[in-house]
Amino acid sequence: MVFFYLRPMQSNRQVFLRHVAQTSSAPLLIEIARAEGVYMYGPDGQRYMDLISGISVSNVGHSHPRVVSAVQEQAAKYMHLMVYGELVETPQTALALALAEILPTSLNSVYFTNSGTEATEGAMKLAKRVTGRRQFIHFRHSYHGSSQGALSVMGDEYFKRAFRPLLPDILMLEYGNLADLDQITTDTAAVIIDPVQAESGVTIATPEYIQKLREICTAKGSLLILDEAQTAFGRCGSMFAFEQYGIVPDILILAKAFGGGMPLGAFIADRALMYELAENPVLGHITTFGGHPVSCAAGLAALRAIQEEKLIEQVEAKGQLFEQMLKHPRIKSIRRRGLMMAMEFDSYEQNKKIIDLCIANGVLTDWFLFAPQCMRIGPPLIITEDQIRMACEVILRSIS
Repeated sequence: MVFFYLRPMQSNRQVFLRHVAQTSSAPLLIEIARAEGVYMYGPDGQRYMDLISGISVSNVGHSHPRVVSAVQEQAAKYMHLMVYGELVETPQTALALALAEILPTSLNSVYFTNSGTEATEGAMKLAKRVTGRRQFIHFRHSYHGSSQGALSVMGDEYFKRAFRPLLPDILMLEYGNLADLDQITTDTAAVIIDPVQAESGVTIATPEYIQKLREICTAKGSLLILDEAQTAFGRCGSMFAFEQYGIVPDILILAKAFGGGMPLGAFIADRALMYELAENPVLGHITTFGGHPVSCAAGLAALRAIQEEKLIEQVEAKGQLFEQMLKHPRIKSIRRRGLMMAMEFDSYEQNKKIIDLCIANGVLTDWFLFAPQCMRIGPPLIITEDQIRMACEVILRSIS
């Protein structure tokens, strides 16, 4: 005789806590049934205005019609066919060409990945292969991913110590300190840096600093890797943040908003550099799902939406409106580049209380990894002026 035991019904939240691997002991636990534009909706109809864009992912908003249509059309044609780099897949070639048309001529070869972390790993391998060197330089409070190579160049020991040993010959400098750049030598394979450091609470490098870094890397034969996982595709007021500094990196990392909501990343370099991964050994870097055709179709649709809907032209005015409205004696400072903003309070505890009140009142925001006292504001670029005013009113009420 076989006995069947019926398990008690479990809510989605219970299943999430019991069977989905957890990354903290205190997740937000907000259940979302659908999302559209700047809003997310719970199963009970509760509406949340998204002020963080899935951490700089949903630049064109949630479920943008062009992206949804591209995903549906490509899924009906074909999905995964073969490991990356073997078959000619139209979504990959179309997106690579679209990028080549808007990037400097030296950034002409795209290696597609699934995420920014994987793009960091590929960029580091490429730098080793091209230069024959092993040293990497990164910066305090930098974040480039969580796998072991990317973790090696994370700028905070708290997140690293439990996983050591990591890569050897890693040097951390102070972000923005010109004198520190003298530590770049002919032993340095590459310097990896954010043009605007997001997770430290929107720390903005000066043009002088980035230009000096470019000059020294060139002189020492070290590659300059710019991580634009969070800053690209209009977030900082230009298609790519490096355009505001008058320099060109040797390797560019893209992710997050790149896929329009689908998983997609890339590292981009000159073909002469990138081809080093094709020989000695062959398959020097390989991925099964990187550049997935559905993700690439979504990425191209998102790029075209940014271009044709002229979203970047509106970014600075919208960022200024946030700044103008967010005036309160408890706000210590605001740091902003485009629609990437950090609003600083006295402590994490104060910030967390305000964030929780904002969420309870229908506005989703968050804090920064290395600046927990700062509120993160980075809405979809499609947010309207009326929606900005509504969000700011909720934030100010929550502060008061």
